[in-house]
Amino acid sequence: METRDCQAEYLRWCQNARDADTAKALSEMRGHPQQIQDCFYRDLSFGTGGLRGTMGPGTNRINVYTIAQATRGVADYLSGHFDQHQRKVAICWDTRIHSQTFAQLSAGIFAGLGAQVLLFPRPIPTPFLSFAVRKLECACGVMITASHNPACDNGYKVYQHMGCQITNADAEEISRNIRQWDVLEPWKETDFQQGISQGRISYMSEELLTDYLRQVQKQSVLFGDALNRRFPIVYSPLHGTGLEPVLRTLEQSGFSAVTVVPQQRDPDGRFPTCPNPNPELPQAMALAISCGEKSGAGLVLATDPDCDRVAIAVRERGGAMRLLSGNQTGVLLLDYICSQRKKHGRMPKNPVFLHTIVTTGMAREIARHYGVAAIQVLTGFKYIGEQISRLETQGRSDDFIFGLEESCGYLSGSYVRDKDGVNGALLLCEMYGYYLSRCTTPSERLEQLYQEYGYWLDSQYSHPFTGMAGAQKIPQIMAQLRRHTDAIGTEKIRQLLDYAQGLDGLPPSDVLKFQLEKGGWVTIRPSGTEPKLKVYLSLQGISWETALRRQQQVEEQLKRYLSQFL
Repeated sequence: METRDCQAEYLRWCQNARDADTAKALSEMRGHPQQIQDCFYRDLSFGTGGLRGTMGPGTNRINVYTIAQATRGVADYLSGHFDQHQRKVAICWDTRIHSQTFAQLSAGIFAGLGAQVLLFPRPIPTPFLSFAVRKLECACGVMITASHNPACDNGYKVYQHMGCQITNADAEEISRNIRQWDVLEPWKETDFQQGISQGRISYMSEELLTDYLRQVQKQSVLFGDALNRRFPIVYSPLHGTGLEPVLRTLEQSGFSAVTVVPQQRDPDGRFPTCPNPNPELPQAMALAISCGEKSGAGLVLATDPDCDRVAIAVRERGGAMRLLSGNQTGVLLLDYICSQRKKHGRMPKNPVFLHTIVTTGMAREIARHYGVAAIQVLTGFKYIGEQISRLETQGRSDDFIFGLEESCGYLSGSYVRDKDGVNGALLLCEMYGYYLSRCTTPSERLEQLYQEYGYWLDSQYSHPFTGMAGAQKIPQIMAQLRRHTDAIGTEKIRQLLDYAQGLDGLPPSDVLKFQLEKGGWVTIRPSGTEPKLKVYLSLQGISWETALRRQQQVEEQLKRYLSQFL
């Protein structure tokens, strides 16, 4: 990692900051060397997830300067790949603090550099942007969001013309372009209101949202089957963008008994009821589950702030609410979609299921049972979107039946190229009602799947690192792990898969997957957006108890091993 004189860069910002808020924040940092180092020791990394980080002043923060620098880098990319008349950019934003400001700033810069800019007039889910890019034939799209991160964060996601998030080659080119610009150099910008009046910036129509929701509703796999749609449902948008699109979709699909968690209904970028608005986390789901318990609802749903993820809790026979993991929900949806397609003769001739390398091993077993090809991609739904685009170029987009990412990311159609919480919410309500109409529950179906395919216990956790010293430890740990190929505690390693040079037809990625002799695997990788090491476990047992014992032992031994670096 390149060494930087953080104090010198800090002073340069103090001398050149052009807005009062940044100048004030910089002044308040004076005399706090550790804070200055954290904000300035590096440039915020631009990767396949774009930018994501804490908001504040500095090169390692999300602010108007780093957003402007990124936008100029993307604009340079467009200039190198598209003719002037093709440079049309779709921009959307979520409910986070400063998201609209960053969106309008980006719009002004793109317009000032000659692009035609289209914005949606209010906060909207990320998958809608993917839909809009393709529908409006844009050269690229930008989504201002930090997804499920804490309230202090924000981000800048870039989508290519096929509606996928950019992947490796495009990200590297844009990153090089960004580095050509001094972050403090004044940028050319069209005043937002002036851009509107001149027609260089315009708003997307409400009809486009209606078109998107129609496509979501077309993903039903009931094919005429009877369904109980009158059961009570509790839904939480977690202060984010999901309220309108999810409610409209469910109501138009006949699910009328939906109660919205009142404390989490309204958009609020502070996320006052859930500091970490990630529906994978029990604490983020707590209010919704409590509301479900009080109302007697059998199904509780929550989407994250940009509504590309959805998590559920379901009522079991004894009355208790059970929070399902992303993997558990995913295998239930995969089984439901496959069984319905097979039952009604709607399975494509060459069906394809797409999943990431950290998704439960159980999913591949289910796909194999139904004769569905399971294609593995790197971590990140962008790689699933990329594969859908490839199928489309081969005239096979209808062969795609489901995409699964373990972090509550689901997609069952090619109308977008990203995970879709609205799509997921509809399918989950439909699946729950289908089982209810047949006097069973998702939990009972999950138990049947365990008995058929083995008890797969999947979990993940992260080792966070702070500051420059912490970030420097991550490559050291990965290098050490590459030499550790015999065992993880008492679990012998059958094979180490190192994706650093590319493997199984996948592009190079800093990922290690330890295949275990007793079945299952452990995968370790650095986060692409935050300074932390992510660990995934997918372990199999002949019963839930044996799988749980394995998981606890492996996790404890891994934490003990990694703790020496913390």
